[in-house]
Amino acid sequence: MKIALASVRIIDRDIQYNLSQMERYMKEAKADGADLICFGEAFLQGFNALSWEYEEDQKTAITTSSKEFEQIKMWTKKISIDVLFGYNEIEDACIYSSCALVADDKILCNYRRISKGWKEYWKTDEHYREGETVELFDYKGKKCAIGLCGDLWDHPERFTLGEDLLFWPVYVCWTKEEWENGGKIEYAQQANLCCENTLYVNSVCEGDAFGGAAQFCGGKIQRELPITKEGLLYVEVLM
Repeated sequence: MKIALASVRIIDRDIQYNLSQMERYMKEAKADGADLICFGEAFLQGFNALSWEYEEDQKTAITTSSKEFEQIKMWTKKISIDVLFGYNEIEDACIYSSCALVADDKILCNYRRISKGWKEYWKTDEHYREGETVELFDYKGKKCAIGLCGDLWDHPERFTLGEDLLFWPVYVCWTKEEWENGGKIEYAQQANLCCENTLYVNSVCEGDAFGGAAQFCGGKIQRELPITKEGLLYVEVLM
């Protein structure tokens, strides 16, 4: 199985641009023989898209039955590649930081972040919530799990499920110097508390996040796309 980790540019509050990035890189990854492409946390709307005013934010968050989801489902069929991406979800008047894996026109997994660092929790009310469960799911015969950004730092014990593969979409603002001078090793070691094989992917956003993608194996960096370099990192996972 070939997986593409997409460390690519997004624009906050510009869903159409971010969707166009998703389509572009789905096509590129498919042309390179990938089975799955993974994007970062809150990729669809942008990590800084929310205002923490519910009346506004409910217009920004989307449901899994939205036209955006239908478009993405259609691409998985048309382009013939599966996709994992972060987004702001709304359900029953509650907003979550979520991550979906869409495979062959179907939502295989929809995970909700369990740690509160995605929001300005000193401003938010009961409309902004965290998920409650971390569950394994099967993807192409592999036991998999998803953790979003601070989940693996705040609740590493929740991810020791014996999974074969852990997807770790993030939104972090390390500078290149901070990342190279120890940051990436900290992340590799933290990932190893949860799973021996973890796929990390960060987005690029002007003046804020500087990207980067990596495969962490056994507390070490197996493969890496350097921070500040946009593009796709390909990882092979034995079936």
